[in-house]
Amino acid sequence: MQQGTAPVSGEAVDPQAASALVALCAGLLPVWSRHLATSRAQSEAAVAEMLQAFSDIGPHINMAERQSEQINDALTQTNGGVSGLVAACEHKLSPLLQDAQLSAGGRAAIEEVLAMVRRAVGVLEQVARPFQHETQMVAAQVDRMYMGFQYQDRISQMMALLEGDMARLQDALQGGAPAPELDAWLAQLESQYAMSEQRVIHSEIAGTECAQDDSNETTFF
Repeated sequence: MQQGTAPVSGEAVDPQAASALVALCAGLLPVWSRHLATSRAQSEAAVAEMLQAFSDIGPHINMAERQSEQINDALTQTNGGVSGLVAACEHKLSPLLQDAQLSAGGRAAIEEVLAMVRRAVGVLEQVARPFQHETQMVAAQVDRMYMGFQYQDRISQMMALLEGDMARLQDALQGGAPAPELDAWLAQLESQYAMSEQRVIHSEIAGTECAQDDSNETTFF
């Protein structure tokens, strides 16, 4: 944490220069604050719009997942399912194929029908497998996007806190009272942090490991 407020030299402070600096800060701080507020509001509006869009497509993704499961179940059921269709046809047509009186043309026709059924079932099975996989992948990616949107809540809070602290500094500059102590000011700011990432930044802790661990926080406050 930054410590001390003593001047770095023994030179006297020019009252006129100090007054000009105060006036400059008092004029700039509200502009900075408005930019922060506008950026935060626009970011929140954009994320809210995207969340609404994902909320609208959520039921369709769930329906696609259910339909893919139903298709897979219909294909894999041995009794009454598509996969059992080949066995059922073979069972029904086997006596005809074994009939010695069956003509060569009739035998060829039956065998061709069985081959067509096998090909049709095979195609259905090949189509259903990737469909089920893709719907699961889409659902997983949507969940990841929702997780990413949660980071906006953290950013919004950090910006709102800075915005409020800038307003507090502006009030202090315009109030004409003695300048607040830096340590006390920083302590009050730090007391308002809700995330460990803010405390890391505040304390100037250099180290990617701590920041990396905190990057997984997606809690709303």
